[in-house]
Amino acid sequence: MNREFLINIIFLISVNLLIKPFYIFGIDRTIQNTLPEGEYGLYFTLFGFTFLFQIINDFGIQQYNNRNLSQRPYLFQKYFPKLLVIKLLLNLVFLLFVLVFTLIIYAEEVEIYPLIFYISINNILISLVQFLRSNISGLGLFRTDSLISALEKTLLIIICAVLLWGNLFESPFQLEWFIWAQTASWGLTGLVCFLVLRKYSRDRINTFFKWSQFTFHPRLVISILKQTYPFALVVLLMTIYTRIDSVMIERMLPNGRQQADVYAAAYRLLDAVNVFGVLFAGLLLPMFANLLKKEESVQPLVDLSIKLIWAGAIPLAIGTYFFREEIMFLLYTNATINHGEVLGYLILTFIAVSGIYIYSTLLTANASLKKMNWLFVFSIIINVILNYFLIQKYQATGAAIATLITQFFILFGKMVLSNTEIGIQFNWRLKTQILSFGAFVIFINYQIYYLDYSNWIYKYIIGIVLCFSLAFLFKLIKLSELKTVKIKKT
Repeated sequence: MNREFLINIIFLISVNLLIKPFYIFGIDRTIQNTLPEGEYGLYFTLFGFTFLFQIINDFGIQQYNNRNLSQRPYLFQKYFPKLLVIKLLLNLVFLLFVLVFTLIIYAEEVEIYPLIFYISINNILISLVQFLRSNISGLGLFRTDSLISALEKTLLIIICAVLLWGNLFESPFQLEWFIWAQTASWGLTGLVCFLVLRKYSRDRINTFFKWSQFTFHPRLVISILKQTYPFALVVLLMTIYTRIDSVMIERMLPNGRQQADVYAAAYRLLDAVNVFGVLFAGLLLPMFANLLKKEESVQPLVDLSIKLIWAGAIPLAIGTYFFREEIMFLLYTNATINHGEVLGYLILTFIAVSGIYIYSTLLTANASLKKMNWLFVFSIIINVILNYFLIQKYQATGAAIATLITQFFILFGKMVLSNTEIGIQFNWRLKTQILSFGAFVIFINYQIYYLDYSNWIYKYIIGIVLCFSLAFLFKLIKLSELKTVKIKKT
């Protein structure tokens, strides 16, 4: 299982490294630089606002489905049509809730109502694609899922590139164009996912996609939602503590849109590196679930994934922290020192977040949701309190500090839960390896940063490459360990 994980994570990262960095830095960043100041910040805030209702949009179906299918693939034929009907009904309820709360919270800002509606449609498409992909990965089609994960961004790159540089229109690039481009790319990706599942089903049961299969059974709906609501609560609580900051910035500050713009600019880089955590989690969930069902030890896979992800996360986060101001001035035409400060705090959260992805996935696969939800409740309280006081004093920088503290609190909490619920050990040897590795990474980046050499880009890249190489010296990556693991594909 470890070797299967390794093969797929290398394939997945390779595919996404070709696509997503170009989108984030070539397209998304260019759009923010092209739009008037504060406009992208408005989009970032509105996306966060609509995402707060994601519990209704999904209700835990994606994680529930991925976990169950990886353990019992034969359930696909029976439950997919029924779950899809439930999913579409939830999408309508989600849209209704967003529109009602828009009328309450943005009562006097009628001009942004169309934006919220379009963004809500995109959230529905995103949720639908994630559900379809949960079926694909749950059925063990990992590499197909890996390719689909890059498809949406590939389509978005093509569409936005034409709109940005194709000179099709005399008017300058507009925010609505970006949102509509997302609608087209997510819609086409969803269609591809559906066709993949249809082909998979046709190879087994020709009658699977008859319309008679897609029926609404109230008792079945209630039964399924009772099983998915713990997963839904996880989604809700995670959404609150990850998205509330941008909404609070925009609502609390007189220059809220401009500060949200600053926060979004720095958050883009965190989103870029978080791709790796998302990829790890997507592969690990069905693998963890499969091992737990067979009552096999997940400790080797947990240790391997933690060492692999921190071997990359620590050098990348520390290196970016040292060169935070240079990076922001390079990327953004209106960057200030404030941009660098926000990035500095946010990028350090990547160390915590990358570990959270591993332990969250493990706890979800084990269905240890109740205690994890209590951890999220305490985290939200801490995050909102910190945001309330720090945003007033330090604006976007305060929100970044609150995020950093909250994420490390969650990481330590999930490590404890993984130990008490599943028996996962974070032994002293592994602690010593990681802490020593981190200390050397800080020392090397400090020395490189203050070298008497003018080109900071070379220093930044050399620092990351050199520190990543240290992972082999500290045995976070051991080729011998990877070669000896047996593979059993789901």
